[in-house]
Amino acid sequence: MAEAMKYPTTRDNLVEPKVAERPTGWKYKSSKLGPVTLPWYASPESQLILVSLVCFLCPGMFNALNGLGGAGQLSKNAYASDASNSALYATFAVVGFFAGTVTNAVGIRFALSFGGLGYCVYVSSYLCYKHTQNLGYIVFAGCLLGCCAGILWSAQGAIMMSYPPEKLKGRFISWFWMIFNMGAVIGSLVELGLNFGNHDNSTVSDGTYVGFLVLTFLGACLSWTLVDAKHVVRRDGSRIILMKHPTWKTEIFGLWETLWSDPYIILLFPMFFASNWFYTYQFNDVNLARFDTRTRALNNTLYWLAQMFGALIFGFALDFPYVRRTTRAKVAWVVMFVLTFAIWGGGYVFQRKYTREDTKKKDPFFYDWNSEGYVGPMFLYIFYGFYDAAWQTCVYWFMGAISNNGRKLANFAGFYKGIQSAGAAIIWRLDGLGSPPPYMNLFASCWILLAGSLVVALPVMLLKIKDTVPVEEDLRFTDETIEDVIGHEVVYDLPKRERV
Repeated sequence: MAEAMKYPTTRDNLVEPKVAERPTGWKYKSSKLGPVTLPWYASPESQLILVSLVCFLCPGMFNALNGLGGAGQLSKNAYASDASNSALYATFAVVGFFAGTVTNAVGIRFALSFGGLGYCVYVSSYLCYKHTQNLGYIVFAGCLLGCCAGILWSAQGAIMMSYPPEKLKGRFISWFWMIFNMGAVIGSLVELGLNFGNHDNSTVSDGTYVGFLVLTFLGACLSWTLVDAKHVVRRDGSRIILMKHPTWKTEIFGLWETLWSDPYIILLFPMFFASNWFYTYQFNDVNLARFDTRTRALNNTLYWLAQMFGALIFGFALDFPYVRRTTRAKVAWVVMFVLTFAIWGGGYVFQRKYTREDTKKKDPFFYDWNSEGYVGPMFLYIFYGFYDAAWQTCVYWFMGAISNNGRKLANFAGFYKGIQSAGAAIIWRLDGLGSPPPYMNLFASCWILLAGSLVVALPVMLLKIKDTVPVEEDLRFTDETIEDVIGHEVVYDLPKRERV
């Protein structure tokens, strides 16, 4: 502790950062498209667009496929999809805890490319299953994607939360979410076009799977167009906070150090856990259970389109410049609490109209978009999509408001995706049991988890989110020497000290 007193974490013993001029070279040259000035290639905006397009082509196609319910398989047999996704998220839950460590060690480009290849294999397994009923391959593909996706989402989260300046974090999140969900919208439109005349409940066409296979492979290739984080320059000339020469030892230790130095993050864990829990219910127990194939494709399109609007509205509202960030955090919490009871209250009314036993009848009723009474369920499904985007945007914004340190935020993102996936693994498994719980029980679990997790997270909104995060606070979470690098010039160099 004496050494900590000798080197207190204040600006008095820090060399003030110098705002560097933008480097020369093609990566830093702006271009014009008519009256619009486009950002340079190595800017946070351009890099965000690129990583959004990677997610557009990989997780976006995954969402479009799973949004049909049963990943496009027979409406009465979602067992293969449940088994694959349960394996996927169980693996993801473990890998997610260490994904930030892997991303920091191997770099953004490799992490995204490796993640994208897992989506290719996953899509191919459903095409194979349609013709061979090979359950082993489809479960293996789920396990592999769990490993790949954990690393991809950690890399994406680090970029989205650490690249933008504080005042633009909500906007960056909304931009990402809109581009990413446009992938699911386009994929759903492809499904709708290929299955437009399909009034029954057979599997989707081979062309749907082949199209998704090609697109996911292109996404994996696109990740190599990103630049390393050390080359990214913001508009004010500043760069991203990075550690020089990270080692596996320091990165693994940093994962646990994050929990030690920021234990309040545990209060957000229930929100993480709930954030993918409701997908299984919405995709399998609403869309798959109550709608024919072409109407499921339409619902899927509207669901992901609503996500784009939800991300746009919440992202820009969370960055509203004339209201303090602490106030915005509290207002966001209140709005999410109200939406939870309004939208899921409507879901309760719809769920009371059918049971799991009704769907197992010889000729069960399925809504077509021409059916009487379809409009109400359609709007409910649209609001489910809007709510999902609002929830995910708020969670990312809450984490980004706590810290600006890229290393810490990569670990936050890893915790988020790991815990999120643990919840998803459980609910996919429950839905795939030989005697699955009644639909109403799964619905109730979604509603209770969402509302309860908001209550648990409230102290973070009230006590930990500040109007701005001092750089000293970002830099004191490790015992190792930490350097903030601008180019190759060290502007912060704190001696090793005891934790304070």
